[in-house]
Amino acid sequence: MNQALLDKIESEQLRKEDAPFNVGDTVRVHTKVVEGDKERIQIFTGVVMGRRGHGLNASFTVRRVSYGEGVERVFPIHSPRIDKIEVERHGQVRRAKLTYLRKRVGKGATLVREKEAPAAAASK
Repeated sequence: MNQALLDKIESEQLRKEDAPFNVGDTVRVHTKVVEGDKERIQIFTGVVMGRRGHGLNASFTVRRVSYGEGVERVFPIHSPRIDKIEVERHGQVRRAKLTYLRKRVGKGATLVREKEAPAAAASK
């Protein structure tokens, strides 16, 4: 198939607002969960470990430690099951994938340095 035709078809299914987060940020992902005939919102909070793909295939991995166990979930960015993505805090990292967090235990497993405001803006 022609790539332009594929892009046109995919553009209808893309999320309108851009994903406002990066790797290292702590996010709250609001997902729609269907239980029987009811639908509710479930929140998954954690550190973004990585992003991959582009266009409709883009996804991101979120990790949190729950009851001493590390839990990772991969979310498609443009999924209709995702209601919204909130950024709790912006992290400053020097890697594209934070796989080293898997080896850490305790507070170090969630510790990512918080992004500081630029010095010029802070002095005003």
